[in-house]
Amino acid sequence: MTKTAIIVQARMGSSRLAGKVLEDLAGHTVLSHVLHRCRMVPGVDVVCCATIDDPSCDAIAAETEAAGAEVFRGSEADVLDRYYRAAREIGCDVVMRVTSDCPLIDPEVCGRVLRLREDANADYATNNMPPSWPHGLDCEAFTIAALEAGHQAAKDPYEREHVTPWLKHQESLCRVNLAGPGGAAARNRWTLDYPEDLEFFRALFAKLPSWPRVPKMNDVLDVIDRNPEIAAINMDRAPAARRQIA
Repeated sequence: MTKTAIIVQARMGSSRLAGKVLEDLAGHTVLSHVLHRCRMVPGVDVVCCATIDDPSCDAIAAETEAAGAEVFRGSEADVLDRYYRAAREIGCDVVMRVTSDCPLIDPEVCGRVLRLREDANADYATNNMPPSWPHGLDCEAFTIAALEAGHQAAKDPYEREHVTPWLKHQESLCRVNLAGPGGAAARNRWTLDYPEDLEFFRALFAKLPSWPRVPKMNDVLDVIDRNPEIAAINMDRAPAARRQIA
């Protein structure tokens, strides 16, 4: 039987918003929201937070354990190695990659990416080639064999830091993409990098159903449609290409 794991990368350091994953959103940390949502993805057997083997990230490890997820600690700079070693320790066959700064990650969308990869028997599946979902619902799924190939072949520091560039551009692999709604929905910015993003999330979460409910993408879009001033808080931080998605 295939074992599927979601591995969430997290660290305390950030050049733009240090400690962002432990910021409070409606009574729970950003990381707790991410892990809670990941545990609800259909077809997932294990959720793991891959953080850094450094005392600065002890709080992340403690928060992960409190959320009922597994903890793996590895290299800060070589995130690809951290992912690979976490996957090997878990003993999984399929890995889904989610980042810890996306507290609206949608379990249903993630589940569809996993099913797409399985149905296509693909090495790699994603939902952002090209971007067509709100930025913050991005996820990737790949086989352990593909991850191992990338771990062995990727040499560029950018490839090591960002985990999947080698997989995304390797034409010998079978790669598939889950297309999203595009248009206005895809112009939304639902990721946490800047103080404006934190302000956006706090304003948004104040109007969303409370924990442990998990509003889906359309629920969030409905709130934003009724409160356009919320989306305006961090829209200037969205890349121009995102703001112009048709």
